[in-house]
Amino acid sequence: MSLVSRLRCITVDVTGTLLAYKGELGDYYCMAAKSVGLPCPDYKRVHEGFKLAYTEMTNKYPCFGYAAKMPNIEWWKTCVRDSFVRAGYEYDEETFEKIFKRIYASFGSSAPYSVFPDSQPFLRWAHEKGLKVGIISNAEYRYQDVILPALGLNQGSEWDFGVFSGLEGVEKPDRRIYEIALERAGNIAAEETLHIGDSMRKDYVPARSLGMNALLLDRFSTPEAEEWRKSGAIVLPDLAAVQELLCSENSTLAC
Repeated sequence: MSLVSRLRCITVDVTGTLLAYKGELGDYYCMAAKSVGLPCPDYKRVHEGFKLAYTEMTNKYPCFGYAAKMPNIEWWKTCVRDSFVRAGYEYDEETFEKIFKRIYASFGSSAPYSVFPDSQPFLRWAHEKGLKVGIISNAEYRYQDVILPALGLNQGSEWDFGVFSGLEGVEKPDRRIYEIALERAGNIAAEETLHIGDSMRKDYVPARSLGMNALLLDRFSTPEAEEWRKSGAIVLPDLAAVQELLCSENSTLAC
């Protein structure tokens, strides 16, 4: 019996699993600065500044400010302003507002993302097999409402339900986000569900702790992948390989 015949639901991570970022963060910050007649900020400094600013914001206001009832745009405005300041760039309020609007609009569109060519076919195949398909992502509402649809990953044809940290107030690796997904799927049993992601800590471990089947994708040949395998995880290069595994007889996938 193939594994797919034993499943009722598949949940999938987004970034690194279904899609990837195009270019570098500095590309979009540079375009925003140039749009108001300013020189390009230094890529490395902006990138390092963003990492620090984003970490601080997620620690102070997790899930994009959910508990603090902070509007999504205010969360990002604070983060972007701090990114520039940490990189050594301070703009007057009017200039910063113009730069921020350009950055916020860019990352709320399909422009910075590319969909892996196997993502849509895999999700549609899962649907054709009669499986519920869910998205589990540490992302804000624009992934659900704007970005995924703009990339051709639509609720209804590619996925049935989404669990996004900015809308739920809980984020991976907290296993509660997986419990929400199982409930949203129709209280499907954990052992009848497969989760696919690209992080041992955020995807594999919490999903397995609930009794879900799980596997990891290593699309970029990351050094950590060998350790994942040594830990007992099945690690595959892409979703086409996942489909092949699910259709094979007597699969031993984390069952």
